[in-house]
Amino acid sequence: MIESIQIQLKKGVLDLCVLALLAHQESYAYEIASTLAASVDMGEGTIYPLMRRMQNDGLVSTRLAESSSGPPRKYYQLTPSGRAAFEAQKREWRTFAGAVNQLLGET
Repeated sequence: MIESIQIQLKKGVLDLCVLALLAHQESYAYEIASTLAASVDMGEGTIYPLMRRMQNDGLVSTRLAESSSGPPRKYYQLTPSGRAAFEAQKREWRTFAGAVNQLLGET
């Protein structure tokens, strides 16, 4: 039961976490996946389809850059729409988390 709650929570905040990382600086998918794996134990396989969807939705744009350790890397950066989506999701998260914390008696 607890495992399924953790999975659902992670799925629910994955977009927000990626937008938050990209709000700080542009990045490539493997770097995003590694950061999420280390910080919130998110699996790498979910990042690539998510990045494609975000690009199709106009939330991120990309550029290719040469890499010293292999093929060129595709870097992602937030578009103005992506920045607006991040701000909206961040507000929604804070409202939701505040309500949950209040129910838990932690405010």
